[in-house]
Amino acid sequence: MKHLTPWLLAASLTACGETALLNVLDGSGPTPQLPDPVKTTLPTVNIAPAVGWPKDDKPEAAPGTQVKAFASGLDHPRWLYLLPNGDVLVAETNAPPKPEDGKGLRGWVMKKVMKRAGAGVPSANRITLLRDADHDGVAEIRTTFIEDLNSPFGMALVGKDLYIANTDKLLRFHYEPGAMQIRNEGQPVVELPGGPLNHHWTKNVIASPDGKKLFVTVGSNSNVGENGLEKEQGRAAIWEVDPASGQHRLFATGLRNPNGLAWEPHSGALWTAVNERDEIGSDLVPDYITSVKDGGFYGWPYSYYGRHVDERVQPPAPDKVAQALVPDYAVGPHTASLGLAFAEPNGLPPPFEQGAFVGQHGSWNRKPHSGYKVIFVPFDPSGKPSGKPVDLLTGFLDEHGKAKGRPVGVINDGRGGVLVADDVGNVVWRVSKAL
Repeated sequence: MKHLTPWLLAASLTACGETALLNVLDGSGPTPQLPDPVKTTLPTVNIAPAVGWPKDDKPEAAPGTQVKAFASGLDHPRWLYLLPNGDVLVAETNAPPKPEDGKGLRGWVMKKVMKRAGAGVPSANRITLLRDADHDGVAEIRTTFIEDLNSPFGMALVGKDLYIANTDKLLRFHYEPGAMQIRNEGQPVVELPGGPLNHHWTKNVIASPDGKKLFVTVGSNSNVGENGLEKEQGRAAIWEVDPASGQHRLFATGLRNPNGLAWEPHSGALWTAVNERDEIGSDLVPDYITSVKDGGFYGWPYSYYGRHVDERVQPPAPDKVAQALVPDYAVGPHTASLGLAFAEPNGLPPPFEQGAFVGQHGSWNRKPHSGYKVIFVPFDPSGKPSGKPVDLLTGFLDEHGKAKGRPVGVINDGRGGVLVADDVGNVVWRVSKAL
């Protein structure tokens, strides 16, 4: 292979790898199938090249629902937040410069592959406000709300304090109800792991119901610790932060890349959506949603889905594996499940009344593709998952396996609809009850 040009080498890697023996549903639910790991010389790489939406095209909504563009022509919209007055904040964002991440041949190839998937655009580094004043399901007002941020992602409002999670810092801004723009500088609350090696860069934030604590997601700095466990300090975790003092502690650990955060309405438990590890086969490891226990350890990097040991991690840590908790619900291998929101009353029709919406950004390490959809996981009245996942929004891949869009953040809009950020299509979609 030393005689191949770099682009031919990238193409050869893109074409390599094994194929799934199970379907995505086999790797879903409370007890997913977990076959033996598959060892390959080169990782399975199966990118869906980003092409965007043809004119007048849109995703396919589930029976009984309909979808239309709430806002289009955005710049890589990834995360959403609903303000009390109905305004919608959207983080137009992408990865920051991280020169130490992905060095060497493999890293170079992965950067090229991710660029093909639509993840190579510069970050707009802003929060945009969308307002649907006439309640017709389309935002007629759009304005830059906060700019000059650093790969922003999560947002949370407590009183008049608006918290923005940059990739390296949690900031607090003063917010006046109904404001169309914030010009004041954000005040630092706590530094977050970032820097030149910043493998999983997204940081999400959610407030406790009483507003006294903030919970912040911090993804790992590698796939399975290959950059050295000393580079993982404070990572692969959910932090609990005191917004008044900036003091923090690790609320839960061993979560490779937690993104979505939401409070389950019946049990009151904190839930998260987690991306699991890659490169041990198309059928491993399922991503998952789970309730998060205070002090809980969820296995990364030493084990997956409870106590299934990952032999790539050396030296092993059997004492840590013995502590690993089993996640509540698998949502399929390599689906890149990011967005998480629980259904609200008077929202979508059955079967989308009680449960969790999950935005699945889509696979790169699986043949055939997985994810590229928004699913719904039914819950029972006790606040536990109950039943198989149901597709809410599909059709993000075309007949040639190219990505017209990739769903990320998911929220309720407070008016009976569900909003979905599509960072390849540059659209925020609105799903509502069919007329």
